[in-house]
Amino acid sequence: MAMVDMKVGERIRAYRERLQMGVDTLAEASGVNRDVIVAIEEGQTFPALGILVKLSRALGQRLGTFMDDQFKADPLIVRAPERFHAKASHKAPVATGLQYAPLGCGKPDRHMEPFFIAVAADAVAPLSSHEGEEFLYILTGEVLLVYGHEEQVLKAGDSVYYNSLVPHALRAVNHTDATLVATVFMPM
Repeated sequence: MAMVDMKVGERIRAYRERLQMGVDTLAEASGVNRDVIVAIEEGQTFPALGILVKLSRALGQRLGTFMDDQFKADPLIVRAPERFHAKASHKAPVATGLQYAPLGCGKPDRHMEPFFIAVAADAVAPLSSHEGEEFLYILTGEVLLVYGHEEQVLKAGDSVYYNSLVPHALRAVNHTDATLVATVFMPM
């Protein structure tokens, strides 16, 4: 597997080592498989948001600690043509068809993680579960929200707010791409 630009993994390793915590200890504290942690730290994979949340909590850090490359003064503005230039740590495997653009990178004192998400027509995302809450606002297209045992179709202009502990996933419907804005909040 080719190595990917992975500052997230380097940061996770640095915080783990500062705490004098071994990989096995972090795996036990976070509930994340040891092999997954090693792959993240070695830059072989991007962690999914749920995994990154578990790791950040086990390391006593907020999620943005592992996502930010630089400080930007308020107000933080992300111009539309620039949003996919930032590296999102929440990158599902390419096969899922989801593309995440972080909208809060650089704001060190933030308490939520905003994203612009493009959902490909053929997106297949696995269920995810993590501590916190999420708010989604559908911009274009339609998405199927799988939330626990329920499924809801959301159209452009619809929004949803839910507890992220319940397993959830997004998929495009009607064979068309969709876009949305998502805000994730995780208590520290």
